Order: sequence, then C-alpha cells, then structure tokens
Amino acid sequence: MSLGDENDGGQTRTRLPEGGTGDVYGGARRPARNSRSLITVVGVVVLLIAAIAFANRSGDGDGDTGDTTKGPGAAAPTAATGVRPVSGRNGTVPTGYAHDEQGAQSAAANYVVALGSDGMYSTEQRHAIVQAVFAPDVAAERQDDLDKVHSDAKFLTGIGLNEDGTAPAGMTFVSRFTPVGSKVEKFSGDTATISVWYSALFGLAGEGSKNPVSESWFTNTFELKWVNEDWKVTDFTQKDGPVPVGRDQTASSAEEMSGAVRQFGGFTYAR
Repeated sequence: MSLGDENDGGQTRTRLPEGGTGDVYGGARRPARNSRSLITVVGVVVLLIAAIAFANRSGDGDGDTGDTTKGPGAAAPTAATGVRPVSGRNGTVPTGYAHDEQGAQSAAANYVVALGSDGMYSTEQRHAIVQAVFAPDVAAERQDDLDKVHSDAKFLTGIGLNEDGTAPAGMTFVSRFTPVGSKVEKFSGDTATISVWYSALFGLAGEGSKNPVSESWFTNTFELKWVNEDWKVTDFTQKDGPVPVGRDQTASSAEEMSGAVRQFGGFTYAR
C-alpha cells in the first residue's frame, strides 16, 4: 500500500525496507524479494523528514589505484588512497575529517552509517547523532522533525517495535547501513556534493517476526559544508540502487541473525 509515496514539500527522504509477512527464519528458503517494498520516510518543507509510509515499489573501476582522476563519471580507486582515517569522535560518530575531497567522502560514508543506525530510535542517541552530523544552522530543525517521526507510535508499531521504540521481547531490532563506495559529484573548497552507495539491513530478527530482516540498496547524495573545521551535512537526497542480483541462499535462522548483529561491529569509513 502507499500512504504518501511522494511529497512536494521537500527533498530529503530516508526510506527503509518494508518487512515481509510470515516467518522466513528457521531454515526456510528466502522468498523472492520485491525490491520495491520499503518503508518510506518522506521529507516535507525543505530537506525535512516528516512522514513515513509503506510503498510498493553498474562508471566502472578496475581497482587500479594509479588513476586518481576525480570528477563526475571518473573511475574511482577501490583501495585506500592514503588519507588517514579519522581518530576523533562526537559521541559515536567519527569526526575530524580532512579538508579535501577524500575527507568529504569519508564524512559522507560515516554519516550514512550514523543516520541509518538503530541509535536513531533512541531519543538521546538520535539527538547526539543529529548534532554531530548536521551543520549548526540546520541541526535544530532536523532534530525537531526527526523527533516527530520517531515518536510516532503508528510508525513504530508499523515496523514491529513497541511504542517507545524498543524491540518486543525475544526480538532483535536491526537497522544497519553499510557503504560500499562513494563518489565526488562536486567539490569547491568549503562545499562538496558526495554520493554514497550502500546496502541497508532493516527489520526484526526473532522467531515469528512479521518484519524479518531484509536487504535493500540505495544511494544517498549529501550536500556538505566545511563548518568549524569539519564537514557537516546541509542537505541530502536518496534514490534506489544500484541493486545487484541476489544469490539463491537459504535465510539464516533467527538465532544466527540476532547473534551476528550483536557480535559483528561496524566500521569507521575512510578512503
């Protein structure tokens, strides 16, 4: 079903994969994915996330790090290109990026991870993430709208959580975004436009889950500004894909999925 798939009021959209019905855990074969099933967080006004709805819905690089040509459409190296990963942190979010194209790419990749994390469903953690990611002149407005979304009981119960944003007993909530690459769209000193391609895991792991963990692929394009000696987000948009062909693999059990989320930590991303 679709409850406001498009919104003319703004650009920023955060869309989450819609959980399927039934229990695919316990060794059952994963059913064919509907790559257009997702939970949509639709932005209103300018660059705001204000409503969420359920909706139905390859530049090639050869790994040669010798060509570091930048610009739209240029092949990007897949190996590290020499800039040291950041060591600073603002709460759980890595900060202190280099004032160059690679630093902007690292910032955008790490901000994808932060904005897609399960911490966004905790008021205290969400506020810390927003303050660390967004530029000061937009952070307060973004925080207010994100608070409205994540305190909406209908939205929370719709994705299988309790009204306070916690997972039901016996369930493990999974919301984890994993960047696989980034690209410089524009760069001009103190401003940058960076696209990040990533996979998203979202859902509830547990026996009898009505929203089992599923995978989707998206590309976020961030508008960044150099503020207070770091890159900060002023705007971002999202689109589907590119989506790879899925292999015919047996879905893991609820226990395996829950254990993986607890045991495998995330990364700090840098070129």
